[in-house]
Amino acid sequence: MGVTAPVISEILQRAADGGRITPDEALLLYTEAPFHALGEAADTVRRRRYPDNIVTYIIDRNINYTNVCVTACKFCAFYRAPKHAEGWTHGTEEILRRCAEAVDLGATQVMLQGGHHPDYGVEYYEELFSAVRDNYPGLVIHSIGPSEVLHMAKVSGTSIEEAITRIKAAGLASIAGAGAEMLPDRPRKAIAPLKESGARWLEVMTVAHRLGISSTATMMMGTGETNAERIEHLRLIRDVQDKAVANGYSVEADLAGTVGGFRSFIPWTYQPENNHLKGRTQATSLEYLRLVAVARLFFDNIPHLQSSWLTTGKDVGQVSLHLGVDDLGSIMLEENVISSAGARHRSRLTELIEIIRGADRIPAQRDTQYRHLKVHWTEADDPTDDRVQSHFSSIAIPGGGTGRSLPLTPAPVNS
Repeated sequence: MGVTAPVISEILQRAADGGRITPDEALLLYTEAPFHALGEAADTVRRRRYPDNIVTYIIDRNINYTNVCVTACKFCAFYRAPKHAEGWTHGTEEILRRCAEAVDLGATQVMLQGGHHPDYGVEYYEELFSAVRDNYPGLVIHSIGPSEVLHMAKVSGTSIEEAITRIKAAGLASIAGAGAEMLPDRPRKAIAPLKESGARWLEVMTVAHRLGISSTATMMMGTGETNAERIEHLRLIRDVQDKAVANGYSVEADLAGTVGGFRSFIPWTYQPENNHLKGRTQATSLEYLRLVAVARLFFDNIPHLQSSWLTTGKDVGQVSLHLGVDDLGSIMLEENVISSAGARHRSRLTELIEIIRGADRIPAQRDTQYRHLKVHWTEADDPTDDRVQSHFSSIAIPGGGTGRSLPLTPAPVNS
């Protein structure tokens, strides 16, 4: 690396010490920094933030209310166009039945997701969220994303502010980072030309944060974006979080989680099956792991970093725990969107615990706001319920699996 080695070392040290790095410096680290030095710096940040050595997980269920969508993203294998023979919509009774199963298995969160149905405005979501809240008040509704907010506001003829205010009153507690994919204009237009711009996605998140709803931020790697565009995606998110922190909406400003801001960053990799892109995943495991480490160094204002074992595999997920990651995400009792594009990595809760322990970390079940519900300080504290496994894909069943109970098939132990 010649003359760049001292420069890289200085940037790594500054970031490890908690200093801010620029996008150009982040790009240099992503493309040139020695892997082990990059990982060591990122893990230094994690240890400073979380000296208890705890890695968290959550139990939840992703429930899709419809697969009908007018957006037609090229990377999506889940959606069906309006009037398509394979399109379906679940009624409230079916959604509540699935919530009941999730609660029985220890879930504390539900993610309600669906396509941009041409008929679903704010009123539909008010009815859906209030039904879940009223029947299962202990189940946190971490759902939809900015794309759905913009769509429902358009259908109902309301502002973003009114739409968010109304669905928050109906029970929405947190907005998912869904729909971010790639925020820079060029790659976003290439893969989702009918979807809102990255700027609009960020605008919705900014409004949500101002209105007291915290959220997650995501990134999909591997659809032809450049390294510079990956770092630009990070910059756009950090800039929005800076606004939240400056205005007192930071998650870290209120441990009760009642204010807005991004709680975590979750990068994942494009899955190439059954969609119009039809390409091989262009983000290798090494590229993914390097991005994870750079994200921990770059996001000095976002508390948590989650890796996506669902898309990259459990082995990569475990390695990521040495690169700044403090959360392994969820045992998703049901997941359809990424699964339909080819993601087949599954896990039991007991196996996820083993992965965390194998990385010399202490597992802990968390809630939506990252508060610890159960810390498994010793192996004697570990859960033993083998029923808690991910993930059942209901769209493999005609009509979206209406009336079918969890689980249909056991998840392989060594998948």
